[in-house]
Amino acid sequence: MKKHNFSAGPSILASEVIENTAKAVMDLNGIGLSVMEISHRGKDFQAVMDETVALFKELLNIPDGYHVLFLGGGASMQFCMVPYNLLNKKAAYLETGVWAKKAAKEGRFFGDVEIVASSADENFNYIPKDYTIPSDADYFHITTNNTIYGTEIKEDINSPVPLIADMSSDIFSRPVDVSKYGIIYGGAQKNLGPAGATFIIIREDILGKVDRAIPSMLSYQTHIDNGSMFNTPPCLPIYTIMETLRWLKKLGGVKKMQELNEAKARILYDEIDRNEMFAGTAEKESRSLMNICFVMNEKYKELEQEFLSFASSLGMVGLKGHRSVGGFRASTYNALPLESVKALVDAMQEFEKKFKK
Repeated sequence: MKKHNFSAGPSILASEVIENTAKAVMDLNGIGLSVMEISHRGKDFQAVMDETVALFKELLNIPDGYHVLFLGGGASMQFCMVPYNLLNKKAAYLETGVWAKKAAKEGRFFGDVEIVASSADENFNYIPKDYTIPSDADYFHITTNNTIYGTEIKEDINSPVPLIADMSSDIFSRPVDVSKYGIIYGGAQKNLGPAGATFIIIREDILGKVDRAIPSMLSYQTHIDNGSMFNTPPCLPIYTIMETLRWLKKLGGVKKMQELNEAKARILYDEIDRNEMFAGTAEKESRSLMNICFVMNEKYKELEQEFLSFASSLGMVGLKGHRSVGGFRASTYNALPLESVKALVDAMQEFEKKFKK
C-alpha cells in the first residue's frame, strides 16, 4: 500500500532524492567509495559542499556579503549560538510557540530579552501583529513557522535591527528576501534532508560586535573562515540536501514550490472549513502552509481515535497532533505530493458519510 507521509519531522523526502542518496551511499559518482567513508576534506566531498552552497545561493537569490554554513547541533544549538555571537545587552523576541520560547530562554543567558509580543494567551493559535521592535535591541528573533500550532509568518518583516529567523520548517517553501535578514537558520529535517545538518545563512557584517570571548566551535566566524569544515561536518545529510536542491531546481525553483504548497493548503483547509466533523485550530489569517492543524468538532470528539485509525488503514502516517494541542496535524512539506493531500481529503469525506449525525 502506498504511504502518505504527513510526519512533522523527520519528514518526507522526494523519492528521487532518497534513491540518489542511496546510490551515493553505495558508490559516490563511480569512485568506488561510499559518500559516508570519504574524507570531508577530499575533492569528492568538497565538490558536494560547493554545489550545495551554490544551489542555496541560487535558489534563494542570496546577495553578496552572506555565507551559507552547514553545522551540527540542530536549530536548538542556534538558540545558543545566535545570542552568544550577537547579544551584547538586549535582544527582542516574538513569542509564537514552543520553539520561540526555547530560543528566548537561551538568549537570557547572555543578556536581557524583551518579548515584544506573544500569542500564548490563545495557546499560540495566531501570529501577533501590532507590536514595536525596539530600535536599541541587538537583534529581533522570529520563528517563521510554528509546527505544533500550525501558524506561519508568510512575509519578510521590516526590522530596524538585524532580523534573525528560525526557518526550520518553511525554508524553500516560498521566496524570501534574504537581504532583510541578518541570519536565517534551521534544521534540515523538514524541507531539506535527514536529521543531523543545520543550515545557517549569515550576513558577515553583523559579527564582531559583542564584548565576550566566544569559544571556537560556537563562533560563526570560525565556521565562515573554514567553510563549514572546522570540524567534520554532517556529510551524508549535506549530500541529501544537495540532492533535494537539485530536485527543487528541476521542479521550477522556490516560486513554483510556493504555488504547489498554496494549492495543497487550499485544498485541505477548504475541506476542514466545509466538513462539519472537523475544525481548524489556527486563526485563518495565520494559517501555516506547512503544518495544517485541525481537531474533531466538539460534537464528534469521541471519534478522534477512530479517524486516526481510519486514515492509517488508508496508508496515512504522521497525522496525530502534538500532545499540547491534540487532534491532527498534516505536515505538507515541499516533498509531499498533491496526491497525498487529495487522499486525505477523500478520507475526511468518506469518514463524514460514515459517521455524520
